[in-house]
Amino acid sequence: MKKIQLEILGLSSSQSQTGSFALVLGERDGNRRLPIIIGMFEAQSIAIQIEKINPNRPLTHDLFKSFAEQMDVKVTEILISDLKEGVFYSKIMCTNGTTDFELDARPSDAIAIGLRFGVPIYTVESVLSEAGIILSDLEDEEEESEEMTLKSSASSSSASTGAKESLSQTSVDELNKLLNDALEKEDYERAAKIRDELNKRN
Repeated sequence: MKKIQLEILGLSSSQSQTGSFALVLGERDGNRRLPIIIGMFEAQSIAIQIEKINPNRPLTHDLFKSFAEQMDVKVTEILISDLKEGVFYSKIMCTNGTTDFELDARPSDAIAIGLRFGVPIYTVESVLSEAGIILSDLEDEEEESEEMTLKSSASSSSASTGAKESLSQTSVDELNKLLNDALEKEDYERAAKIRDELNKRN
């Protein structure tokens, strides 16, 4: 099983769903991005660690690290291992020096813990090929050249599609258009929702 290393590219709050955040992971040696919707607590825990902020009292993920260290357990890597019906699955790979073992976890928790141990984050090709979003250099150039057009059409587009439309009642062709529009605006949280709806149709 070939593993693909990921890095955290961004974390943004959801404008359409209170308490929801989009965590964007990027392929280290490629141009694919993997947006994952996570909860507020996990997003806060990840942001605190990225910014090197020391909370007054340990958060749950800090407690996990302290407990693991007391038991002489080390986390070696995080693996986003599967995607089933729009739900990501991950594993925390651990060792106690003599035995290697893995713990099942939500990606948000696994990544928050992985950051505290300073270990790499990986996924597999099957997950990236199904849920990854490709941003090619050509698309970036086209995005820059059409910046004014996008800005002028953004208001009218958001007026017609920004309303609470039901993605489940939208055609596949229209979903693809909405996905491209969300990517151009770097709205990864919305892109992830559209991608999940498209995956349900396949």
